[in-house]
Amino acid sequence: MRKIPAALAILGLAAVGLAGCSLPAASDCPRPDGSGEDLDLIQVTGSTDAAPEVDLYTPFNPPVTQFTDLEEGDGEIPITSDGQLVVLDLSLYSGDSGEPLVASGYDGDLSQPIPMSQWVATVPALEQALHCASDGARVVVAIPPDGIEASAATSVGLSEGESAVAVVDVRKVYRGAADGTLVYNSGMGLPAVVRAPDGTPGVVVPDGAAPDELVTQTLIKGHGPVVEEDSTVRLHVLSVGWDDKEQISSTWETGAPQSQSVTGQQLLQDVLVGQTVGSQVMAVVPAELGGTEQATVFVFDILGLDEAAPAP
Repeated sequence: MRKIPAALAILGLAAVGLAGCSLPAASDCPRPDGSGEDLDLIQVTGSTDAAPEVDLYTPFNPPVTQFTDLEEGDGEIPITSDGQLVVLDLSLYSGDSGEPLVASGYDGDLSQPIPMSQWVATVPALEQALHCASDGARVVVAIPPDGIEASAATSVGLSEGESAVAVVDVRKVYRGAADGTLVYNSGMGLPAVVRAPDGTPGVVVPDGAAPDELVTQTLIKGHGPVVEEDSTVRLHVLSVGWDDKEQISSTWETGAPQSQSVTGQQLLQDVLVGQTVGSQVMAVVPAELGGTEQATVFVFDILGLDEAAPAP
């Protein structure tokens, strides 16, 4: 069986866009019913720390996607949006022969999260099968021929019209947007932040002069881990100019939350250290401090803390 990186290189397909989302707690997100009689033809054994052993009655031809949790997730953040970053391990098996086709690394590396949208673009069956799954879940999925994108199926050795079985281990799930408790701020003379239903922020900059010192406000107080001076944080960031009131950049539009090391970055240390994952923080940076022609308004959504790759 070939071994490829943890994302399965998304089976060779390109990225697609994201759509960030405010997420419910895992306890508020019931898993859908994916039961079906074809699941009785699949036997999965082995530790969730490694690639599973799968015995399959062949030929295996499920008419629709079916799935069940072999292990229930115990994480706080469920998968509810294609815009979320996730770390998954996945093993794929031929429906005709039962033989393994491709597997991720199972190396404990949590440092390379992938947008859920990329997984779904390649294996559409995963959208339903992983809905509301959280860290620690092991899910077996019976995949009909239309449950895998055609070129991806060919690239891993599936013949036309062939079904497959996937075993997915959910290692880490990031928030799609800030999801904590709203915080009251008087905000006199400062920008106001509005949010779309999916959590995407917008900034309303007031008329008048910008502050001449750095100003920060916690707009949403998250309930996750604390950002430390040596943390690497995963952020959605929106920036808007004070004077022209024009958007400068937005990871919400590019679909790529930033991974930023706080170490050695004074602005991030001043704004983010001591904040908690799940928070939304606004910072107004004077032009002189930022080295720009005008003051800049930043809105940071703290989606999670990145973890370093394990030592070789």
